[in-house]
Amino acid sequence: SLLLLLSVVCLGVYSQPITDNQRLFSIAVSRVQHLHLLAQRLFSDFESSLQTEEQRQLNKIFLQDFCNSDYIVSPIDKHETQRSSVLKLLSISYRLIESWEFPSRSLSGGSSLRNQISPRLSELKTGILLLIRANQDEAENFPDSGALQLAPYGNYYQSLGADESLRRTYELLACFKKDMHKVETYLTVAKCRLSPEANCTL
Repeated sequence: SLLLLLSVVCLGVYSQPITDNQRLFSIAVSRVQHLHLLAQRLFSDFESSLQTEEQRQLNKIFLQDFCNSDYIVSPIDKHETQRSSVLKLLSISYRLIESWEFPSRSLSGGSSLRNQISPRLSELKTGILLLIRANQDEAENFPDSGALQLAPYGNYYQSLGADESLRRTYELLACFKKDMHKVETYLTVAKCRLSPEANCTL
């Protein structure tokens, strides 16, 4: 009887951190899903305001360009994502979210949508940092956040002509949507790893 009681107590102690971790992951995934949805809506609203030819030209230009956040080394495909450790996926997600804290204030779109983004990025960054600390027992070390700051997006903040300004706005919104999709994927895969019986195939 005493042995059974001790077993139950020990099980409760050891299972609690896993439960907390799962809860934190669920919140983080839910938050980034909402951010990704906001990013899609901002980009869609901007695209719908363009003329057909403008949209075609901007699509062509963007395919040849790159996002500022591409400097953050991340998995190149779904297979590498699945092979990456939980801590690596969390660390990349943290870098991506942090890289948008400043540029997000200049995103074009309705103020009701735009005003939701900065506080949600800040909340998600805090949540990911908690998850990183909870998973710190892995071999990798998480670098000091001060070293992760990226420069603002190119010369986006300089005075530009009408056409150039349009291109910069398009790129910023397209990159934001792309990066939120990345973070959503990484956090979803990392969360899935907590359930050994789950199929985490992308």
